Amino acid sequence: MPIPRFELERYFARYEFSARYLLSCSDCEPVPMHELLETADEETRALWNTLRLGYTESSGHPLLRDEIATMYDHAKPAQVLVGAPEECIFLTMTALLAAGDHVVCTYPGYQSLYEIARSIGCEVSLWEPDEDSGWRFHPEDLADLLRSDTRLVVVNFPHNPTGALPSVADFETMIDLVRGVDAMLLSDEMYRGLEVATTETLPAACDQYDRALSLSGLSKAYGLPGLRLGWLVTRDADTLRRVAEAKDYTTICSSAPSELLGLMALRQRDRLIGAARRRLETNLAHLDRFFEQQAERVRWQRPRAGSVGFPRVECTDDTDRFCADLIDEAGVMLLPSSVFSYGTRHIRIGFGRDDLPDVLDRFAAWLDGRFG
Repeated sequence: MPIPRFELERYFARYEFSARYLLSCSDCEPVPMHELLETADEETRALWNTLRLGYTESSGHPLLRDEIATMYDHAKPAQVLVGAPEECIFLTMTALLAAGDHVVCTYPGYQSLYEIARSIGCEVSLWEPDEDSGWRFHPEDLADLLRSDTRLVVVNFPHNPTGALPSVADFETMIDLVRGVDAMLLSDEMYRGLEVATTETLPAACDQYDRALSLSGLSKAYGLPGLRLGWLVTRDADTLRRVAEAKDYTTICSSAPSELLGLMALRQRDRLIGAARRRLETNLAHLDRFFEQQAERVRWQRPRAGSVGFPRVECTDDTDRFCADLIDEAGVMLLPSSVFSYGTRHIRIGFGRDDLPDVLDRFAAWLDGRFG
């Protein structure tokens, strides 16, 4: 199964550890390991101190699955599968899909959410948002794409890269549409919990629809991407079995230290997500001021959730060159929209890091010098 190059990941591989300033990271400020250990509860600290580095259970540590299940209204620990988030996407696609299947996916987006299906030989229909209405994904557009033979619908809310978030009413309509054609639903919920307004948090798809899989993990809202830990939750027992069996051909099981550190994090999730939300709120205010000052050069659609946004650049029609020059001349890394195969007029900006104000100052100085 040949798969095209993952453009976003190759871009990060080239620049993430060489550019001096990162302005496009999708994760929130990484948590220091000592902080996680110091704030752990007594049980998990004891487990850490006596940890033996053997194999772990393929589905995930029982205590970790117990904790994950408490985050959902209708999930049981047996309905949870632990794995790396990207691995979970790959396993779901390969376990559920076959050549000729019809798939609908939100777009632009993380490439694996649609590219793996294409590589399997599926017919993929892309569901695009309306930029002029705040990147809204209109349910009626989804209705137009669905067919009686649609096998899988893939959604990502809060959305990467636009920061879009449907209303609860729109989301319920989307699920009703998927249910109406009896399709599976893969819901990428990696940014759930990072809504600008906490009252707008969407329900987990797995709680709303018995043929849905909710994907989440510790990389984004928790600031723990280095643990490489995520999970799938579904009430569809046959689907979970097939995905779990596919996992025997990838990692088999997760890292024992990562699982315990992940358990520590989930048991203090209110503190970790609360800190991330406060940082995002502060940084959004900085971004509002920045884009107000740069309004003639960059058009900003304020994200409703998540830690990334997707502004349109008005001062050039070539954001590939724009981003390359910005790195070369100012040491600041942004993602051009071409890595999402979405033209050359947008950039993805990440605002979950502590140094955002300083990096924005550097970006502004470069814009003023280049386009002033």
